[in-house]
Amino acid sequence: MTLLYLVAGESSGDVLGARLIASLRAMRPALRFAGIGGDRMAEQGVGSLFPMRELALMGLLEVLPKIRSLARRMEQTVADITARRPAAVVTIDSPGFAMRLAKRVKPLGIPVIHYVAPQVWAWRQGRVKEMAHRLDRILALLPFEPPFFEKAGVPVTFVGHPVLESGADKGNAARFRAVHGIAAHEEVVLVMPGSRRTEISRLLPVFGETLRLLAAHRPGLRPVVPLAGPVEEAVRAAAAHWHPKPILIRDVAEKHDAYAAASAGLIKSGTSSLEVALAGVPMVVGYRVNPITATIVRRLIKVKYASIVNLLADAPVIPEYLQGDCRPDLLAAALEPLLAGGPEARAQREGFARVLSKLAPPGGGSPSEAAARAVLAMLSE
Repeated sequence: MTLLYLVAGESSGDVLGARLIASLRAMRPALRFAGIGGDRMAEQGVGSLFPMRELALMGLLEVLPKIRSLARRMEQTVADITARRPAAVVTIDSPGFAMRLAKRVKPLGIPVIHYVAPQVWAWRQGRVKEMAHRLDRILALLPFEPPFFEKAGVPVTFVGHPVLESGADKGNAARFRAVHGIAAHEEVVLVMPGSRRTEISRLLPVFGETLRLLAAHRPGLRPVVPLAGPVEEAVRAAAAHWHPKPILIRDVAEKHDAYAAASAGLIKSGTSSLEVALAGVPMVVGYRVNPITATIVRRLIKVKYASIVNLLADAPVIPEYLQGDCRPDLLAAALEPLLAGGPEARAQREGFARVLSKLAPPGGGSPSEAAARAVLAMLSE
C-alpha cells in the first residue's frame, strides 16, 4: 500500500492537509498517510508525530528562542521519514520548516511536493534558486505564481485557492443573530487577530482598543471573534477584558454564520482576508511584527501590498494599516464607514468579485481535488 507523508505546520495547513487527504482517498482508497498535523488531519485518521503547534512560529526574532527545539523536531521528522520510506512527502505551507526538511529528504530519493508556494515573489526572491534543488513540484494557490517559479526551473501546478471550498459564503445571518440574541439594530463586527502566538500578542491589545473606540460612537456594536486552536486560551484571556464584551466562537459553521451577519471586519493580514472577502464582508486589515523584523523585511519586500486581496487586484481594495499605522484610532476611523454600509463597503465588494474570479482551478472541480490530481500524477511518474 502506498504511503504519503504530509507535514503541516499551522492550523491553515492542517485544514489543507485534511482536505487533500479526503480528496486523495476518494480517488485512490488504498493510500495510507502519516506525518505531522493538527485536529483536522487527525479527523482523517492521521496522528501527528508531535504537536503541530511547536512549528507555528513566525518572524525572524520570534523563531530564535526555539531554534534548539525546532532542530530536535527536524531530526525526529527526518528519522521518521527515513524509517517509513513514503512514496512522496507533501509539505504544506510553513516554508521555514518545510524547505529545511526538503533539503534533508532530497538525498533519500523521495519526491517532495510543496503545497502553497512560498511567498518568495514578495521578498527574498533569490531563495527560489534553492527551491529548484529541493522540490520536485509546487502546488500553487495563486494564478501569478507559476511563471515566477518556472523561470527558476521549479515545476508548478496551479490548483486554485482552497478558500473557494471553505464554505465561508454559505453562512446564515438570521441563525447567528437568533442564537446569540443580537437585535436587528445591533452591528456585528468580525475580529480576526490571527492563529499564531506572535500575531495575537501584538494585535489583540490594538484590536481591543479599536473596539472600545468604536463602541463609544456605536453603542450597538457586537464584536465576534472566531477562535483558532493553538491560541484559543490566549485569545479568551485577552478578550475577557474587552469592552464591549465579544462573542467567542469555535465551530466552523458558526464562524460562517458570523460572516453572514457581520457588517464589517477587523482582520489581520493573511489568508483570512480572502475568506472574509468570499463572504462579502468589507474589512480593514491591520498587522504588526517585531520592529526589528519589520525593518529587515522593509528592505527586502518586493510587493506593494500586504493583503492577498490587494495583491490579486493590484489595487488597494482593502485599507491596510501596518506597523506604526496599526493604531486603534486609525483602525476605528476606517471601520466606521464600512459599518455604515456606505460607498466604501460597496466598492470593496465589487473588488472582491474581481479577485475571486481568478482563483478557480483551471481543470475544474475543487482546489483540493486539483491538488490531489497533481499529487497522484507525481506518484505515477
